[in-house]
Amino acid sequence: MPPENSPSARPRWLNSTVLGIGLASLFSDWSHEIATATMPAFLATMGVAAAWIGLIEGVSDGLSSFAKLASGHWTDRLARRKPIMVAGYLVTALGTAGFGLATAAWHVLLARATAWLGRGARTPVRKAMLAAAVTPETYGRAFGFERMMDTLGAVIGPATAFLLLGVLGLGYPAVFLWTLMPGLVAVGCLVFLVKERARTTVARVSFRDGLRQLPPRYRRFLVAVGIFGAGDFAHTLLILLATQKLTPQLGPLGAGSAAVGLYVAHNVFYAGFAFLAGWLADRVNKVRLLAVGYGLAAVMALGIIVLPLGLWTLAAVFVAGGIYVAIEETLEDSLCAELVPTEQHGMAFGVLATVNGVGDFLSSVIVGALWSACGVATAFGYSAVLFAVGSFLVLRVSK
Repeated sequence: MPPENSPSARPRWLNSTVLGIGLASLFSDWSHEIATATMPAFLATMGVAAAWIGLIEGVSDGLSSFAKLASGHWTDRLARRKPIMVAGYLVTALGTAGFGLATAAWHVLLARATAWLGRGARTPVRKAMLAAAVTPETYGRAFGFERMMDTLGAVIGPATAFLLLGVLGLGYPAVFLWTLMPGLVAVGCLVFLVKERARTTVARVSFRDGLRQLPPRYRRFLVAVGIFGAGDFAHTLLILLATQKLTPQLGPLGAGSAAVGLYVAHNVFYAGFAFLAGWLADRVNKVRLLAVGYGLAAVMALGIIVLPLGLWTLAAVFVAGGIYVAIEETLEDSLCAELVPTEQHGMAFGVLATVNGVGDFLSSVIVGALWSACGVATAFGYSAVLFAVGSFLVLRVSK
């Protein structure tokens, strides 16, 4: 037998559980991104106002954030967490396919809210089980792999929607029914590949006491994440920016096509750098690497303000956006796992996901409002300041 410290005796980070969770993320994202790409046009056939899209997304994101918080609080107290994760993925798949039964906008709201409730419930459990499946020395690669697979699903999903609608000419109900296929494959990956390890549960405590028990370094980390997140706008705003800036040169149709192409490049760099960021996280200081990611976001926002926004400049902005999001999401998860004891992972991941969810909502609303009221420079200047402050604060986590 090889000695315990030999390479062959070390546990592989890409084990059955990591692979199963990664594949589930790919197929589930593939499923609901088909629906997300199709939903606006589907609602337009009902003759509803654009405000319905905001209401649907807002209610769904709110329920998802609540589910993340509740799931994170309770998952540490359960002997088996896998059933919650499997149920969450199944509810997401069924809720997404439920779009096909909708004949009114409120039906879409109900289906999307159901899907996102399942999505929220599964998120802290998935992250806790992913952390439990590897050693602390390989957290970065495990979380980077999961983020990479998730983003590949986000690339494939809209392309599949285009194929089903534009090439095969399927109707909207049939397209939404097709989402069941990758959605149920995701569930199967979890059932057959993910192996849950025996674990020690923690005593039942109140939510407030659970928060108090989280380490001080984690709480400092959470402040930095919250400040950064308050400026971390949805990158669909970059699509709008590119469309506006390129329209005088390329015309409305050409600008729209170019903006979509830039967003595809954004997601390709996001997927590629997610695993690279995880690989680096296992070899260098995670806190400093996350600070670099936050700093890159500040540079991107400043570039939008001070540089002439032509096609190539915008390409650099989109690439920088994809890279910093890859670093941000991979490092936040792997650093969270490192800062908190294993028995508190569920609570920690739930709170982190909720803070990010609230930040996503606030940042996009504030940046959009500032853009409309004061212009591009003010909107992205606001983000640049918060990105820089977040980068500074995250460095204090080491202290």
